Order: sequence, then structure tokens, then C-alpha cells
Amino acid sequence: MFGLELISGSVQAIATVGLVFAEAITLYVGYGALSSTLGQVIIDAVGGD
Repeated sequence: MFGLELISGSVQAIATVGLVFAEAITLYVGYGALSSTLGQVIIDAVGGD
């Protein structure tokens, strides 16, 4: 998909770890933004305090 199979072993490992780390940061920020914008709406909808 990203051409990671074309590079050598050590570089491929570092690139894969970097890619997974970047994905984790993206998901963390995305879910944080989503929960901060919709969190109170959902709590109110289910009858929370």
C-alpha cells in the first residue's frame, strides 16, 4: 500500500512502527475531538447528570 515492502528489513521495521504510531496519534486526536464535541449531547440523551 505504501511501498514498505520495497525497503530493507530494519528500515521496513522502523517505517512500520512509525506508521502505526502516526495512526495511533491520529485516532487519539480524532476520538478526543469527537468525544469533546458529542460527549455532553450523548450524556444528555441517555439521561445522565
